[in-house]
Amino acid sequence: MLHILTESVEQREIILNLCAMELSFAGKRALVTGAGKGIGRATAKALLACGAGVIAVTRTQSDLDSLVQGCPDTLTICVDLSNWEAAENALKDVGPVDLLVNNAAVGILEPFLEVTQEAFDKLFVINVKAVLHVGQCFGQQPCWLFSISVRFLRGRVASLCTMAIISTLANSAFTPACCGNVVLDPMFPLVECVDFVRFRTSELEDVVNAIIFLFSDKSATINGVTLPVDGGYLAS
Repeated sequence: MLHILTESVEQREIILNLCAMELSFAGKRALVTGAGKGIGRATAKALLACGAGVIAVTRTQSDLDSLVQGCPDTLTICVDLSNWEAAENALKDVGPVDLLVNNAAVGILEPFLEVTQEAFDKLFVINVKAVLHVGQCFGQQPCWLFSISVRFLRGRVASLCTMAIISTLANSAFTPACCGNVVLDPMFPLVECVDFVRFRTSELEDVVNAIIFLFSDKSATINGVTLPVDGGYLAS
């Protein structure tokens, strides 16, 4: 039984409506990069479940094949987004997109004094340059732009540099055509476990739920922010 303690009937009705709401993206088209694994794959499935038409983009054909086996309505594009020209050609005929999840990224963990030129270049090509390019491809359309970056606990110098740039890019990329731009900052214990009493480890479902909520009309005034999905880690 749900017990609601509020000051008015109107407040109780709002809470009850939120508890009972079913989010639907019927009639909308969503494009998800990095859809072969992890956050991207789970997000593509969630958007399909909410009625959206989904275009899944990743560089590994076998990942797309397995995704289509379970979700046959998914449209797929196999392309390496680090290749500017190949990405341009692959995405140019996609057509209108209402929801864009700019998720493709890599993580290379190297301490500050051990960061190599190759690792630095790879991180920036995929985590920054490709995000910018995909955003340009659909930025003239009324879509939402989401850039997702993973914060690592250690060995994260170059990765955090790319995240800082993406956050700045998101906040400066507003145009009348872009309805919203939010950077999600999910925190996963990919390197080590940290024992804090006041935070819990974010699960894949937590990040996907945040994406779905932010795409919905219920988050209409949440724009131009970096939203940590970290179970309270930063607050601890």
